[in-house]
Amino acid sequence: MSAPAPPTFSHPFRAYSPADFHFPLPEGHRFPYYKYAGVRDLLRPHLPVPDAPALRWADAARVHDPHWLRRWRRGEVGKNEERALGLPWSPEMVERSRRAAGGSLAALHDAMNTGWGANLAGGTHHSFRDRAEGFCLLNDAALLTKVALDDGLASRVAVIDLDVHQGNGTAAMLGAEARAFTLSIHGERNYPFRKEISSLDLGLGDGVTDSEYLDVLHRQVLPAIEAFRPDLLLFLAGADVLAGDRFGRFALSLEGLRERNRAVLNWAKMAAIPVVTVLAGGYNNDHDLTIKAHASVVLDGLEVLG
Repeated sequence: MSAPAPPTFSHPFRAYSPADFHFPLPEGHRFPYYKYAGVRDLLRPHLPVPDAPALRWADAARVHDPHWLRRWRRGEVGKNEERALGLPWSPEMVERSRRAAGGSLAALHDAMNTGWGANLAGGTHHSFRDRAEGFCLLNDAALLTKVALDDGLASRVAVIDLDVHQGNGTAAMLGAEARAFTLSIHGERNYPFRKEISSLDLGLGDGVTDSEYLDVLHRQVLPAIEAFRPDLLLFLAGADVLAGDRFGRFALSLEGLRERNRAVLNWAKMAAIPVVTVLAGGYNNDHDLTIKAHASVVLDGLEVLG
């Protein structure tokens, strides 16, 4: 019996996933392993979902300290470094981090070809040049910005970080880059407790609702991006802004999150610039809601950009 024919799609888009690349974790660890396969499986009827390629170490060294990278490759890291990352070192964990960042880089090249690229991971914005924090080893937002600017893919890059936590690593790594604009809406009282300085930081209080959040988005975020006039947009579409998130303190609904997504994507469409979407954080007590929320940015991308 012959295998069924693969589905065909009426659009050129795809989304990369590292879901098949596993690493060992202790029982009860808070890393949300489940969501990556869940998002991939939910989206497979809508677009191709190839495995994320591994990031080349030479590319990682474009934004990270080579000696620091070498120590992580070899496992020559201390317990304090593992605690800051929040993950135990293993060769598989390092490979999974390379896949997550490699998917974002592949999505960048897709965006330059089709107008939109998607990675079903990434948004690892707590990683610094020579320091790992908050589940983030390799900073894909900083890397994509560096590649796009230095390789002539873009002349001005905006990073719109809508994870509930400030992208402290991204802000620090791109702070001296005049051709990059880093923007973050985050919980002012949430992790990281020592904030860095983005081009525009919008720290909000606990319990933010749909209407409050979307008002900030429309009144401050989109006008700021418009004023910067980027020719590439990197969108960290965090799902940890939802009510019920274990690490978030906002109270958005799924409908409010999708309205957020569509506002950003519609802005990129109207500006006629490529956009890359990555998942960033999402740790809801309702696992199905986490999966639906993360998948929504891709479904919204297909609706708006397709």
